Amino acid sequence: MHGLPYEKAKRLACHGAAAERAALAALPDTQPELLYFLAADGAVAVRAAVAGNAATPAKADKLLATDTDPAVRAEVGRKLAPQASVLQARATAEDRLGALGWRTLCGLAEDTAAHVRAVIAEELKALPDAPRALILQLAHDAAMEVAEPVIRLSPLLSEADLLALLSDAPVPATLTAIARRPALSEQLCDAIVDTAQDEAIGALLGNASAAIREQTLDGLIVQAATRVPWQESLVRRPSLRPRALRALAMCIVGHLLETLAARPELSPELTKVLQSRVEARLAQEGQAEPSPDAEFEGAAMRGDQGAMATLLAEHAAVPTAAVERAARLRSAKGMVALCWQAGFSLRSAMLAQSVLGQLTPGAVMLPRADGDWPLGAAEMLWQIELLAEPVA
Repeated sequence: MHGLPYEKAKRLACHGAAAERAALAALPDTQPELLYFLAADGAVAVRAAVAGNAATPAKADKLLATDTDPAVRAEVGRKLAPQASVLQARATAEDRLGALGWRTLCGLAEDTAAHVRAVIAEELKALPDAPRALILQLAHDAAMEVAEPVIRLSPLLSEADLLALLSDAPVPATLTAIARRPALSEQLCDAIVDTAQDEAIGALLGNASAAIREQTLDGLIVQAATRVPWQESLVRRPSLRPRALRALAMCIVGHLLETLAARPELSPELTKVLQSRVEARLAQEGQAEPSPDAEFEGAAMRGDQGAMATLLAEHAAVPTAAVERAARLRSAKGMVALCWQAGFSLRSAMLAQSVLGQLTPGAVMLPRADGDWPLGAAEMLWQIELLAEPVA
């Protein structure tokens, strides 16, 4: 059909079968007036072929950009988006047809159908010369199929742009999209953590290229004791320091212990700690009833502070008031000592501090480098005596 005489092409445009009209509409040498005529064809396939044809005149593109079928509008966007920088420059230079093409593209970027906007975002996401205003508009879109490709991959979004987007996110998923962007700076990582949005922080922890500060990461590991999705990201995160690995060994749930134990950089002491936790888990699985320690962990995962206090007081053989006093004082040493006295695990001691005592991550006491309790027995006994003393 390529190189058809004009009269034959005209007859096909008017009287040909739908497949013939669609084939004609896709030809690069079909005359502009015939393409404009076919832009009003009753068959969607024909109009879509016109929309995708680079030879289609700008006026026909404008007509198709308001087509009733979003698939047709999307084809116009897919064709025009890669030309965005050229069209914008032509519009600035008062080129009439360039300005018409630019207005058509801008209108499609605001289309009511998210799919149409998403097609444009997909075409522009990695272009270094894409119009910056258009990139910012797409990044602020509430539909993630539109915003996420641009947020994650556009080289035009500066750190300031991303920080502004974090502070005024259209939807919570915007934060998660930013957290998945490659090579995030420490400042951006801190800003994501400051949002306290669990899903976004989980995505950040799973982003191996994100530059999370050591202090920030330590705090997140403590908080991860009650957030299993975070733990799954953390055990696979590269380049964890010994302190972070030690804390992680205490906070993760049982099914992740083997994953952490497979890391090559573990010290012999930490390997022993993990092995003991695995053995304890296997022993627990063989019991008909959960152990008091497991009950305490379960209460912590539910955020049930009342049940935690009752269990800790019962098994540490102290009045409930002593546990409540430790929690009220936010005493890390007191919480650790009570868990030791109760025969609970170091993981429970971490949960007691962070959930029951509401200690900030930086105030939580972690196990020693050899995986043992952070306080000596004499110190812990003294802490328990202090807490059990009647208040005058």
